Amino acid sequence: MSSALSGPPERITGGEKRSYVRDMFTAIAPRYDLLNHVLSLNIDKLWRRRAIRRLEWEASPNGSYLDLCAGTLDLAAELVSNPGFTGRVVGADFVVPMLQLGRDKAATICPVGADALSLPFPTGCFDGCTVGFGIRNLADIDAGLTEIARVLKPGGRLIVLEFSTPTSWPTRPLYLFYFRHILPLIGRVLSKHMTAYSYLPDSVAGFPDNCGFTRQMSEVGFGNVGFEQLTFGVASLYWGVAGDY
Repeated sequence: MSSALSGPPERITGGEKRSYVRDMFTAIAPRYDLLNHVLSLNIDKLWRRRAIRRLEWEASPNGSYLDLCAGTLDLAAELVSNPGFTGRVVGADFVVPMLQLGRDKAATICPVGADALSLPFPTGCFDGCTVGFGIRNLADIDAGLTEIARVLKPGGRLIVLEFSTPTSWPTRPLYLFYFRHILPLIGRVLSKHMTAYSYLPDSVAGFPDNCGFTRQMSEVGFGNVGFEQLTFGVASLYWGVAGDY
């Protein structure tokens, strides 16, 4: 990694977090897909399918959609693979090596190097937006949500798929043991990166709970917000509808 941190990865904020996240994902990009599938026992594929169903793209099958924090374009590829979808999907991420590794997953996806806090798109140009496992990595989540609201058409749906922490017993203690001890070890071995898979559980722990994040969505102007827990609360789906910007 090119930059030194002034504190533990989970505690950095602002521009320092932005630099850390970009350097980290650039470093782990070649093993990113493998690690996602191994560490989630392949359940991540089911989560993505669920997210795309929540997008309700059938209302505008030939519309324009944004996959933000797109990484290696798995979520965008899931959308374009649906029979009947004839629209345009832009996959945006500021970690360009991730986009490059995913560019062969679907020829119709348009990858764009872009910062989620300053999107290079006109106001009101997308019918829907998905964010898969990326919203917690933003240096300013409120600013990111506001920017998403700006580029969505009135009535456009935002779908966020994100890790969460189970609350029920005995799922919670078992999950926390795996997430804090087993997952970082496997991640370090496979990715060869010393902090990426320690940052992951710490960043999830610092992310708002279900009610807290839906409240953030409401406060920046999204309506009809809601959430659904997936796989005993290991992940959560959030949704909301953009209003007039």
